[in-house]
Amino acid sequence: MRVHHSIENYQHREQSSVLTIGTFDGVHIGHQKIIERLNEIKNMSSERSVILTFYPHPRRVLDHSNDIKMLTTLEEKIQLLEKFGLDDLIIEPFTREFSRLTALEFVRNILVRQLHLKRLVIGYDHHFGKNREGNFDQLSEFGELYGFKVEKITAQEIENVSVSSTKIRKAIENGDMLTANKYLGYNYLLSGNIVKGQGLGRKIKYPTINLEIGEDYKLIPKKGVYVVQTELDGAYRFGIMNIGFRPTVGGTGQTIEVHLLDYEGDLYGSRQQIEVLHRLREEQKFESVEELAQQISIDEESARNWIKKTK
Repeated sequence: MRVHHSIENYQHREQSSVLTIGTFDGVHIGHQKIIERLNEIKNMSSERSVILTFYPHPRRVLDHSNDIKMLTTLEEKIQLLEKFGLDDLIIEPFTREFSRLTALEFVRNILVRQLHLKRLVIGYDHHFGKNREGNFDQLSEFGELYGFKVEKITAQEIENVSVSSTKIRKAIENGDMLTANKYLGYNYLLSGNIVKGQGLGRKIKYPTINLEIGEDYKLIPKKGVYVVQTELDGAYRFGIMNIGFRPTVGGTGQTIEVHLLDYEGDLYGSRQQIEVLHRLREEQKFESVEELAQQISIDEESARNWIKKTK
């Protein structure tokens, strides 16, 4: 998959395209249904399969009071989309100027003239153009005018469940990772650099890696203790992760700390991706570090039991 960081950088304008458009936050099972259909059409034609997406998320540009958090960073989104065998991913910088394009201008000037659109696949609730004025009916009319076909994926085709990034965000905010992962079609990802912590975990015989996520727009799950996994040296390692403020030791800022089960390697300075599997409990404040260590031992046993039952 070739990644183009603007429509202007798209290099295949001489070829016609089968295209889908959207923010694709989370690349969830609804998005995957659209992409599967895109690939089906591509395999029956000579057209390039293209996704047009936007960065930053339009709501973060148009409404500065809206601090919406994203299910995927740009890096994670590219990684997830690469698995589908698409030809091209176009990431158009979203600006207020771009948002002022009418539905007609967007279709005529961008989709038809620049991307040589021949077939468009969209979700059942797709809207586009200035003030989201464009819809499926308008696209069908434009298709007749400019010579492209439009296909809509219905909600019923997505396992009779109306899946949305908003529903997944709410599940993650509530710590309901089982629901979130079901709708995502994969385990929720936290990607970041491993940085030095205070070393308390090692002192109580539960050393942790401290994950620092650089993107402030990334949605962090609800505070608490989770079962997680990460890939190291070609194999998955399970662990327990705490998201919170470490109230037992007077912590001030939120941290993400992971204790990997049966692992003693040094990951400091590396970049890791943590998959969040299941929430065990709320974050708690204990009377002493010794009580905290006892609870971590209980968490480890709970995590191992959960892994044994589900993996």
